[in-house]
Amino acid sequence: MRHLTGLLLALVMSAALFFGAGWGVARIVALRGTATGLPPAHALTSMHGLLAVAAVAGAGLLLGIMLAAPRISPLGTGLPGLVLLGWSALMVVHSRDTLRYLPLPGSAATTGLVFLLLHGVLALAGAAMIMPILIPSRWRRREYYVEDGDINVPAELGLVP
Repeated sequence: MRHLTGLLLALVMSAALFFGAGWGVARIVALRGTATGLPPAHALTSMHGLLAVAAVAGAGLLLGIMLAAPRISPLGTGLPGLVLLGWSALMVVHSRDTLRYLPLPGSAATTGLVFLLLHGVLALAGAAMIMPILIPSRWRRREYYVEDGDINVPAELGLVP
């Protein structure tokens, strides 16, 4: 059941990376290049800039929680990480085909994802996301039950010399 939940979380993580991080990065890049006359730092403190930063930070926070929480199946981050590494490898081998296979061409989320892909951020994130797959203890369930008589309480507390 834990790994089935991990599969569902993998879909949630993929959507958060695509829509949250992709849209947020596209907005941040667009705000840095706007002709508003404001310096780029002030463009990010506007409402549109704060929403874009919040979308990227939310995707990063979800990724951090899923990487750090030991009860979450490693499939939750491992499967999207493998997809990101696969897309990055395809970008190195056949860059034409990579951009053709991205979903929702022309959308802001795809534009941000292409920016992250071309700058190598997706490869780095994918490498970090597959790390829980390589840790054997993340695949096993933790059992925390103790039977009566297994623990000598006074000895464990240091009360018995």
